[in-house]
Amino acid sequence: GKSVEYKQKRCINLAKRGMLALNLEWLSFGELTHKENEHWFGAHLDLVGTNELGLFMLAMRKGLDYLYEHPNVDHSRLGVTGLSGGGWQTIVLSSLDERVAVAVPVAGFSSLIPRIEARWFGDLGDVEQSATDFLDGQDFSHLAAMMAPRPTLLIYNAEDDCCFRASLVKPLVFDAIRPIFKLYGKEEALGWHENRDPGTHNYQRDNRLQAYRFFSQHFNLPLIESEIPSDSEIKSYDELVVGLPKNNLTILGLARQLAGAIRRQPIPSDAVARATWATNQRTQLKNLVRYKPVNIERLWTIANTKNKGLESKSYLFSMGNGLSANAVWFKGINTPDNAPATLVVNDKGKKAAATEVSDRVNQGEQVLAVDLVFTGDAWKQTDSYGYQQMLHGIGDRPVGLEAAQLIEITQWMKGRSKTSKVRLESNGMRNQVVALIAAALEPNLFSEIVIREGMASLSYLLEKPVEYHEAADLFCLDLYKDFDLDRLEAAAAPTKFVHGMYLAVVPSEHDSRTETRR
Repeated sequence: GKSVEYKQKRCINLAKRGMLALNLEWLSFGELTHKENEHWFGAHLDLVGTNELGLFMLAMRKGLDYLYEHPNVDHSRLGVTGLSGGGWQTIVLSSLDERVAVAVPVAGFSSLIPRIEARWFGDLGDVEQSATDFLDGQDFSHLAAMMAPRPTLLIYNAEDDCCFRASLVKPLVFDAIRPIFKLYGKEEALGWHENRDPGTHNYQRDNRLQAYRFFSQHFNLPLIESEIPSDSEIKSYDELVVGLPKNNLTILGLARQLAGAIRRQPIPSDAVARATWATNQRTQLKNLVRYKPVNIERLWTIANTKNKGLESKSYLFSMGNGLSANAVWFKGINTPDNAPATLVVNDKGKKAAATEVSDRVNQGEQVLAVDLVFTGDAWKQTDSYGYQQMLHGIGDRPVGLEAAQLIEITQWMKGRSKTSKVRLESNGMRNQVVALIAAALEPNLFSEIVIREGMASLSYLLEKPVEYHEAADLFCLDLYKDFDLDRLEAAAAPTKFVHGMYLAVVPSEHDSRTETRR
């Protein structure tokens, strides 16, 4: 928060050199520290129809507005600087608001390529740093280029122990944009500094000196070459407490408030009107989840068994969009090839679906236990939520990608089993939503869908609350604003639905609606 030592030293030095310094408290830090203010809850704003980037942008811009309107501030000499998330704030606010004359972001961003390729040193960042559609057609390199010709100093750390190591990010956030500044005849206005002392994630003395010098140079002040000692002036957290309004909303609290205001048109009861409604809903849903049909580009049969009355085959489905899924097919050896077919999906992976598979095989069916992308054996590397975050950012929707896979694999199963329809059994909230979206998009695909350990409503994601890393695919922009599970089921008619026990909401000890705030 604002009481961190390096921030105070920076503000003290800027103030003593003739600059008015405003140190903003940032969401989830200092006095705004609260479990429900963790930035990942920004995804819950997406769910209810409010892009999370808007909240963060407004918070930043309010600070700039305050400075701009201050009677003692020169409007032509406004600057922004910050470390890490503050560096991200710096480049976003400064590139989009031309009131900012000088910017010094420190270890706050990189282009997409090192964020993905240099995973351990590139850092995918908080959810707002890859906000939904934010990187669709542009990158942080473009934001840095948009600073031209305004003076911009990019500071990175040589062996950053958090993110964005200098040598990994330099080619695409500095080298690549120098020509843009050159077009303005302002190549010298773009600066670069690689910190090696201490070289970790920091805004310590070396980096502060670089910032002081750059601001003073471009604000036409006496050049600052040293730091004024200020250890004796550092204040404690308590001394800097401002206080919060009573019942101050958290990020999650805001999402819940917005959810409570959602109103949807009722589902028509008349059969003809309902059919028209379902068609319109289907079109809207396709756009919302960015649905693009996929094809099985290559089917790999990678293993088989055949003993004790049971046969199986293991498949890898390589899809035309470069993603993959896998599955295991089961059938009694004496069961006919055109026996009824059931697909089984489970949030914990197909290995957790043994009971459902065994039950249907024992009833004389053939069963395909599937792991869609981001689930079970289909995703074996790092946690999938980070990459789902990036997909949201570049304009895709993970839940739409999963639904497309499920539709294609079901069509393949129909052809293999020579049946017109298949059943689907889903266990868990993630696959529940994928199944409902697939059924709503292709209402004649499944004869029946059985849902176990599912949600009664998407509001469960807000009320529990489900955290982003638990179900990143479900935090799809506008999904709860425009749909709920009952509407998806209605659009999937004539599919039959069978529901097991719903997931229950257990209030959290951190719930801002029940705890006593100081």
